[in-house]
Amino acid sequence: MKMLSVSRLTLLSLVLGLVVLGLNVPSRAAETKDIVDTAVGAGSFNTLVTAVKAAGLVETLKGKGPFTVFAPTDEAFAKLPAGTLESLLKPENKAKLAAILTYHVVAKKVMAKDVVKMKSAKTVNGQSLTISMKDKDVMVDNAKVVKTDIVCSNGVIHVIDAVVLPK
Repeated sequence: MKMLSVSRLTLLSLVLGLVVLGLNVPSRAAETKDIVDTAVGAGSFNTLVTAVKAAGLVETLKGKGPFTVFAPTDEAFAKLPAGTLESLLKPENKAKLAAILTYHVVAKKVMAKDVVKMKSAKTVNGQSLTISMKDKDVMVDNAKVVKTDIVCSNGVIHVIDAVVLPK
C-alpha cells in the first residue's frame, strides 16, 4: 500500500471534513449537466425550476449558452411577499415572470473571480444588475452571493439569497 504524503493527506482530510460538514465540494459531474439539469439535481432550486418551466424558459437555459445564472434558492423565493410567487406563476403573468427570471441571467460565462471586478452586468432581459461589495460579500442588486462557480456544460451558476427584480 502506497503512503500518502502529508500535504495530500491534509488535503484529503480537508475535503472529507467539508463533506462531513455538509458543504458541497465542486465536482466535474456538474460540468456535464446543463444549467437546468444542474438546478434540478441540486434540490435547493425547486421553486426556480418551477418558475423557469412556467415562463417557458427551459429550452433556452438548456441551450448552448454560455449563460451565467444568479440563482435564488427556495428560501430566497420564500422571502417574497405572500401571494407574489403564486401570482407570477399564473399563465396570464408569464411575460412578467419571464422578465424577472431573465434579469437573473447574463448571456456569457462569468466566473466569480471576474464578477468581483465588475460594477454591473447586462442581463438577458436588457437591464443591468448592479454588482458591489458589502463588507466581504459580493452583492447582486440586493442579494448576497452565497455560493459561486457551479460550472455547468452551458455556463455557470452563482447562488444568491434573494430574488432580484428588474427596475
